[in-house]
Amino acid sequence: MIRIRFLLLILGLAGLPAPSEAVDVLVAAAADLNFAMKEMSVPFEKQTGHRLKISFGSSGNFYSQIVNGAPYDMFFSADMSYPRRLQDSGKGEAGTLFVYGLGQIVLWVPNASAIDLVRTGMRALADPTIRKIAIANPVHAPYGRAAVSAMSHAAVYHVVKDKLVSGESVLQAMQFVQSGAADIGIIPLSLALAPDMRRSGRYWLIPQEAYPKIEQGALILSRAGQSGHLDAARAFSDWIQSKAGRDILARFGFLLSGERDR
Repeated sequence: MIRIRFLLLILGLAGLPAPSEAVDVLVAAAADLNFAMKEMSVPFEKQTGHRLKISFGSSGNFYSQIVNGAPYDMFFSADMSYPRRLQDSGKGEAGTLFVYGLGQIVLWVPNASAIDLVRTGMRALADPTIRKIAIANPVHAPYGRAAVSAMSHAAVYHVVKDKLVSGESVLQAMQFVQSGAADIGIIPLSLALAPDMRRSGRYWLIPQEAYPKIEQGALILSRAGQSGHLDAARAFSDWIQSKAGRDILARFGFLLSGERDR
C-alpha cells in the first residue's frame, strides 16, 4: 500500500496521469456482433488492461433485463430504440449514446443446398424444396423484424410464413440453418462473413431498400458509474469509434455513418 501511494505521489508531482485499475466491463451485446465483438476485444484488452465480459443475445431481451436491474455496464443494441428508451428513463449515462453501425441482412444456405441464390433472390424462400426458414424472433430481435419486412417487400411473406422457425436471437437462427434444422435463413451479414460461415455456406445480400434502416446503437449504462467501471466503459466506447474499431466493424459488413445512402 505504501509503495502504491508513493508511486501515485511521484506521478502527481511529475504531472503524469495515475494508472487506472484494470476492471471487468460487463457488456450486453446484440447477437449479430458475436464475431466482430470477439475480434475487437483482443486489441482493446491488450492496449488498456481492462477485460470485456460479453453476453450475446437479442436486443429486446437485454432491454427487459436492464430495465429489471441486470448489472451490465454497456449495452450494444441492434437498433436505436432500446438504448434510447434506456437513456430517456435515466438508466444510461448522459451523452454516451452513439450509432456504431448500420446492419445488413442476407439469405444464407449451406453448401449442400441446390438453391441458386443469385438467380432467385428472395423467391428462393418460396421454392418447394424449402421446408423451414430460420429468422430471429421479430418480437425481441430487430433483425427478425427486418427479415419480415424484406419478405413482405418481396411479396413472399404470406406464401412462406408457415415455414418460419424463430430463434431467440440471430445467433440461434444462424445455428438453425447451419446445422440443417432449417433449409435457408435470413441472418445478419456480420454473421455470414464469419470464417466458419463462409466455409460452410453461401449468401445473397438482400437489397437495402427491402427493409427499414437497421441503425445500431450503444449506450454506457448508469450501472457503470455505480460500479466504478465508468472510465473503462468510456475507454471501450472511444475505442469502438476509433479507426481500429470502425475497421473491424466494416470488415464484418457493418456500414458506417452515411454509407447506406451513397
